[in-house]
Amino acid sequence: MFRIVQLENQKEAQEFFGLHDENARLIEQEYDVKVSSRPDGLRISGSNKGKLERAVRAAENFMQLIRTNRGGDKRNLELIIRSLSGARKEWKASDFRLAFDLCDVAKKEKVAVPKTRGQQEYADAIQHNDIVFGIGPAGTGKTYLAMAMAVSALNSGRVRRIILTRPALEAGESLGFLPGDMHQKLSPYLRPLYDALYDMMEAEKIEKFLETGIIEVAPLAYMRGRTLNDAFIVLDEAQNCTPEQLKMFLTRLGFDSKAVITGDITQSDLPGGKPMGLVQALELLADIQGIKISYLTGEDVVRHELVQRVIEAYEKAQRHNA
Repeated sequence: MFRIVQLENQKEAQEFFGLHDENARLIEQEYDVKVSSRPDGLRISGSNKGKLERAVRAAENFMQLIRTNRGGDKRNLELIIRSLSGARKEWKASDFRLAFDLCDVAKKEKVAVPKTRGQQEYADAIQHNDIVFGIGPAGTGKTYLAMAMAVSALNSGRVRRIILTRPALEAGESLGFLPGDMHQKLSPYLRPLYDALYDMMEAEKIEKFLETGIIEVAPLAYMRGRTLNDAFIVLDEAQNCTPEQLKMFLTRLGFDSKAVITGDITQSDLPGGKPMGLVQALELLADIQGIKISYLTGEDVVRHELVQRVIEAYEKAQRHNA
């Protein structure tokens, strides 16, 4: 059995195969297939129909990355392969495609896209729901993708502003003793959000938007008493929210707005004895229409592969102690 993956030109074939054919060899080893170049495209052949189908899907998704100049290297191919063979067994590999155009946020070389199956589910949840919880360990892209969706919504005119917030100073709101204005006080605590923004937008544009309030950065305490209309709001590090803080935040949502709440329930900095608002919210709101809870796991880590192994080791220990 064989399948043909269409190519537009010879340059695509060269990028697909990679240095010393390392990309093609990776697919061959993973799926027990043979990959070769033909005038009409890539020929992928194998004796197992299921493996052949997954190899074709991996090749097609990888070609999409190459065609859109979004990282056609071996590391991204490994992420695609890992996603196609992940633990979410209810997905069929033949039905799965990464939503590459979903987060096409700016004309910059580095563009945010879902790179795993879990990340695609998360991005889809944000697209179709007004309140989304992104729950998962470090490195799963929960904050980065939320920022990508926020910038995409702003650029397309679906919202008029972006609001970034988090509980500062390990869930304490005491910022007064720090030097500088509010923006300077908060900068160290919102660095991950800024990093994502600067990946997706030009620095001059970000500064202009900050000055005009199109992008607003504020501590969670400053959300009290407000109604946030026509906005995309990202609450980061929500595991450091008390129940009262998180309820206050969730009730700020106004018309034509969307909120994404990200957090890792295993990494709370709340002082001993204080209940975690994020855990309570997940229990209370799970069945409300329009609210989606998206869980990301070690399979969705897109940092160094050792990060995934570290997370898996901790998850294994947690299951053993449960």
